[in-house]
Amino acid sequence: MKILVTGAAGFIGFFTSKILLDKGHIVVGLDNINDYYDTKLKFDRLRELGIDNDQASAFNSLCKSKNINNFSFIRMNLENREELPKLFENEKFDVVCNLAAQAGVRYSLENPESYVDSNLVGFLNILECCRNFKIKHLVYASSSSVYGLNEKIPFSTEDNVDNPISLYAATKKSNELMAHTYSHLFKFPTTGLRFFTVYGPWGRPDMAMFLFTDAIVNNRPIKVFNYGKMERDFTYVDDIVEGVVRILEHPNEERIENNVLYKVYNIGNNNSVKLLDFIKEIEFNLNTEAEKNMLPIQPGDVERTWANVDDLIKDYDYRPNTSIKHGVKAFVDWYKSYYK
Repeated sequence: MKILVTGAAGFIGFFTSKILLDKGHIVVGLDNINDYYDTKLKFDRLRELGIDNDQASAFNSLCKSKNINNFSFIRMNLENREELPKLFENEKFDVVCNLAAQAGVRYSLENPESYVDSNLVGFLNILECCRNFKIKHLVYASSSSVYGLNEKIPFSTEDNVDNPISLYAATKKSNELMAHTYSHLFKFPTTGLRFFTVYGPWGRPDMAMFLFTDAIVNNRPIKVFNYGKMERDFTYVDDIVEGVVRILEHPNEERIENNVLYKVYNIGNNNSVKLLDFIKEIEFNLNTEAEKNMLPIQPGDVERTWANVDDLIKDYDYRPNTSIKHGVKAFVDWYKSYYK
């Protein structure tokens, strides 16, 4: 298939593009390479896919990978209402994987406009292009943050998600509602994937795994919020990407035949890990005990997440299962190598 992967310079988008290429698909990656975090990491991910800095720096110019067959890249904002339809018209995609978004729960308190531009306006433009250019299937990233103040554990896609506690979560819930509307009105399949605390090599510098490791290596105290009384369903990036690719390649024919065009899945490890246990695993791999600065919970944070993945097992015979022992070691090994 010919697949558009938005957010291709991002953490999950990079790995998704790589696996799709390994499986023989034609991939066009799109990313605006914003400066929410260090752009060097984003450019280096693209370099792994055969795109150099000069190529990646040019806006609205489609460039071919120099090293990897079947990969092209374009630097573009999703909210670009003029250029995005041109890309769809020229490339004639079969399916679209929308992983681009302004990420981060806490940053949404400081810069709300960027979330409206990318996550709402940008997502609407993706939906319009999918509608107008007859895309066979749209798979898009949602988030466990949509569960907000939900107290029922584990989180199920059957649960009510009307109580988001951050603007980021509200935009992701809005994406699901928008996708439902377009599937209903225009009869094309959309699948939302609620990711649970993704970590691993090449991970985002604003995420706990990276922040803790970087602080410990550089002899800084780590910030432990809610005085350590947090639990997360930490999900290794390979497990996330395996789920994404399975759903892209096989949109579940039984579901389509039954006219269930809109669907949402959790992708998580189906296991809640205490934050302090996660930190211990990082300390073990770095052979260093962290100095911990215990702090109150931050606005927009929740105390616990845990994914019910029954639908993923039922429809795709798939359940993420990478342990934090394996995942943390893989990240720390990458971090040491990348930062020498």
